[in-house]
Amino acid sequence: MRVLIAESDLSSANQLTKLLSNASYTTERTSTGEEAMDMLRHYDYDLFITELNLTDMDAADLIRMARRSQINVPIIVVSAVGRRPVKTKILNLGADDYVVKPFDPEELVARCQAIMRRTRGFADSLLRVGPLELNLESRIVSIHGKPLHLTGKEYAILELLVIRKNTVLTKDTFLNHLYGGIDEPEMKIIDVFICKLRRKLQTYDVDNLISTVWGRGYIMRDVTENTSTNTNASIPALQPHS
Repeated sequence: MRVLIAESDLSSANQLTKLLSNASYTTERTSTGEEAMDMLRHYDYDLFITELNLTDMDAADLIRMARRSQINVPIIVVSAVGRRPVKTKILNLGADDYVVKPFDPEELVARCQAIMRRTRGFADSLLRVGPLELNLESRIVSIHGKPLHLTGKEYAILELLVIRKNTVLTKDTFLNHLYGGIDEPEMKIIDVFICKLRRKLQTYDVDNLISTVWGRGYIMRDVTENTSTNTNASIPALQPHS
């Protein structure tokens, strides 16, 4: 999961970064609202955490700009200001939560997890696709109840496929999710990761979860659901292997 942090105080920024990194989130940060907006426009984030008053604007203006720009990323405002009128204003503008400093670290992580689950339409942290189970909180993956051991990058790719199951994901989407536009390798690295994932799935006699959509990308299709694939266009023929 990728989280953008907007915090002008270095100590607070470091605290949030360490807390979320320890919870296995990928974090990026900025100290200005202008740069935060630019990053939100160009990259996909699962969550945006901002302080109330940045160096160039306050959270109210930033949230207003983001929502008017159709940026629907979940937003949490973290601030030492706990007055009810301020909290009410921020929430009414489109923030998903308002956390008052000092906060309990475990509670903040729990709030982040709950908000991301809710915005993705999940009731709990345990996601299922066929025989595969993925726990967003513990990052444990199992098939038929047996643990599937993955590297960090393999887990991140599988997590994205599961969260957006029945949706075609481009290689650009995977690169952005894994590297956030920073020191990105060649696009063919995604094919390598997918190949390794398929091999590990095949050791559990599961070889049809990840399909190739030629010229488009990859998809994890949940055959147990009678839902249509969200592609916004007709899908070319699917192939189970690359």
